[in-house]
Amino acid sequence: FSQEIFCARRKKIFENMEGSVMVLPAAPVSMKSRDAEFRYRADSELFYLTGVVDPGSIAVLNPNGDSGSFVLFIQPRDEEKERWDGKRLGLDEAKDIFCADEVYSLADLEKYLPQLLSPAETIFFRLGSGSRVEQLVIQSLATARIGRSRRILGPQSVADPGMVLDPMRIVKDPEEVDRMRQAAIVTVQAYQEMFSAIRPGVGEWEIEAVLDSEFRKRGAWGPAYTTIVGSGSNSTILHYVSNNCTLKNGDLVLVDAGAEVDLYNADITRTLPISGRFSDRQNDIYEIVLCANREAIETIRPGVSVDQIHLNSLDVLIQGLMELGILKGDKDKIIEDEIYKPFFPHQTSHWLGLDVHDIGSYTDKIGSKILKPGMLFTVEPGLYFNNQNSSTPQKYAGIGIRIEDDILVTDTGHQNLTAKLPVNPSDIEHLML
Repeated sequence: FSQEIFCARRKKIFENMEGSVMVLPAAPVSMKSRDAEFRYRADSELFYLTGVVDPGSIAVLNPNGDSGSFVLFIQPRDEEKERWDGKRLGLDEAKDIFCADEVYSLADLEKYLPQLLSPAETIFFRLGSGSRVEQLVIQSLATARIGRSRRILGPQSVADPGMVLDPMRIVKDPEEVDRMRQAAIVTVQAYQEMFSAIRPGVGEWEIEAVLDSEFRKRGAWGPAYTTIVGSGSNSTILHYVSNNCTLKNGDLVLVDAGAEVDLYNADITRTLPISGRFSDRQNDIYEIVLCANREAIETIRPGVSVDQIHLNSLDVLIQGLMELGILKGDKDKIIEDEIYKPFFPHQTSHWLGLDVHDIGSYTDKIGSKILKPGMLFTVEPGLYFNNQNSSTPQKYAGIGIRIEDDILVTDTGHQNLTAKLPVNPSDIEHLML
């Protein structure tokens, strides 16, 4: 990424930060067991405004700061630790790479951070980590509270950084769209390689392994989230990640996976017949979900609300269930009383970006969020007939179907970034021969 893009983002948020300072710490290192670490993944907010991906780093952003508007703390050089974990940046090197005004060693955090916080009225900082930097933020508030009786100014409140950042992150800039387009391409290619692996007797874990391997082969960081491979009744479990069952002839397998490229993500779901052919009852449900997917996507253009996408998709799903006799009565009443929820319990869309379920509200002061060019989200209607659900007709028990694509809002309409991965039943069957 070009450093200019991070500078431009900081300049934009400074317009909404008068009298405030923002503190963004790196994501903590997560331990798998004892002294074994999970592979490190950078904090999305810190990266979004600075490009910093190094563990232990802390960015302090202040539009009126005496030390500059962007001050960075990084881990100090340590020859012994670098022998084990790899090279760390020096202060001057980090200053040059990230275009920071000042760079300090993390060892000097207690010395400098209180000074950087003291002029602010509000500190934008996400509480709840119990970290070293959080202790200093709370201490700054306490010090200022005592000092106010002596006419000493200082921080008066802590606010969520999302108040400033979330609206910005909903609309993607061209460099972000480029990475997400790449992530979508990699994911589509990985799925295409996976099709031939699906057959009776194969383990769900083997399908997961094919996808994860293909992501890495094509230059992605790896999976954007834990891959879902749910066969048979496992397809009705929305976030099934055990992936420890064997594919059986006659069942469906629901595969939900995405690649991560430069911290940006794709998210695709396809539901496939393990035998290579959809049965009549499977096809009945599949066609309803496919029509809902198409209707939702066709709705997308600037000026349309997020709710409208969901309502159009929901209308198709309910109409299909009524035609099959699974739901009965007045459609409006079914929607009002949410009688459909046992079969479709989730929303049609979620924002997509640096996080798979990306940040950002779906409503604003006037109601449902209105679409603008540059917004990027999923469309993923589904129908699930759980064996444990008393509402499930025995004929369809154990069938779970979801079809998910990644959609970019353009100036004139939309673009389906994952359109090259087939959804038509006949195309899917042809690819699985």
